[in-house]
Amino acid sequence: MMRAHVALALVAGVVAACSKPPAQQSPPVPVQVAAVSRVSAPLTIEANGVVEPLHTVSIAAQVGGNLEAVEFNEGDDVRAGQVLFKIDPRPFEAALRQAEATLARDTAQAQNAAREAERYKALVEKDYVTRSQADQAAAAAAASQATVQSDRAAVDNARVNLGYTTIRSPIDGRTGRLLVKAGNLLRANSDPIVVINQLRPILVRFPVVQKDFPAIQRRDARGPVPVRVVTADSGRVAEAGTLAFLDNSVDSLTGTVTAKARFQNQSNALWPGEYVRVSVELQVEPNVVAVPTRAVLAGQQGNYVFVVGNDKRAIVRQVSVGRAVGDLTTVDKGLEAGEQVVVDGQSRLTPNARVDAKPAPVNAGRTTQVGGDSLNGAQAGSGVKAGTG
Repeated sequence: MMRAHVALALVAGVVAACSKPPAQQSPPVPVQVAAVSRVSAPLTIEANGVVEPLHTVSIAAQVGGNLEAVEFNEGDDVRAGQVLFKIDPRPFEAALRQAEATLARDTAQAQNAAREAERYKALVEKDYVTRSQADQAAAAAAASQATVQSDRAAVDNARVNLGYTTIRSPIDGRTGRLLVKAGNLLRANSDPIVVINQLRPILVRFPVVQKDFPAIQRRDARGPVPVRVVTADSGRVAEAGTLAFLDNSVDSLTGTVTAKARFQNQSNALWPGEYVRVSVELQVEPNVVAVPTRAVLAGQQGNYVFVVGNDKRAIVRQVSVGRAVGDLTTVDKGLEAGEQVVVDGQSRLTPNARVDAKPAPVNAGRTTQVGGDSLNGAQAGSGVKAGTG
């Protein structure tokens, strides 16, 4: 009887064990992945710069008078030689006519004095007049001729002053705020009445720290040095400029050399006085392995990334990173182009964890040039920081 009870207990235990549910596996971790790519990585020197016009002209009246007309609107683009202002010309026309009349009178008198000098010269040879009288006649003729020369200069000056009543633009550029209105009385050589800045082409001035100056010199010796800028609102200017100027001395107070880059600025993306971030491209390293910077993690053993293989498992991979290229980081060792790395969700991962991998979204609204290649979203970059100023 006892044996029967033991057998029944064993059977019940076996049945109970078989009725327990099997151990459940952890669900896959949702992550976002991006492909390891190859890019052209530019080596750049970066600095803060300020935009300045190639030429600035302050227009002022060179003669005084009533301002009759303003032939442009504030902020207009003007061409060299275009009429800007007109001053009442009547006083200057009268002065020109007066000078011309004086010249005509003195010319007639000079011609008569010259004839008198010739007659006295002939008479003195026949002893009809004294040598002193002949000399006086010659001196009078010379004085009359000098007066004519002075009158001609007065006519030229009057003509120039009349020309100053029409004020023209000396350069192509954009006008600024109009500081005087039609009907006002202008004074000669007084305060400027408008300022014109040449915007196309335009310059960007920036400092180069002393330690980076030799590298720029060596690059400048090989040919035009590409320069790119990013505006204060992080907008990248599509047009590239070239290094146009390096100062001939190092500022002992700041330890920098002033440099300037020239941009054609056809789209007026750069404006005088604007602060920008400047990147001077020294060289471009082609076919460099790169990953989104957010995929790289720091650990006790160094930098690492999570690589997702075909088995949908996250594997820890130690990497040797290079330098930042915008939103990317170059990888010198540890990854191959085409591999998938986790860019979001790493905090929930453990080594060899199963993952539910989805491609990271790409920001299609922004395209940026990196070393001559067009990259979108996470692949976009502005250059490698080799130095700051």
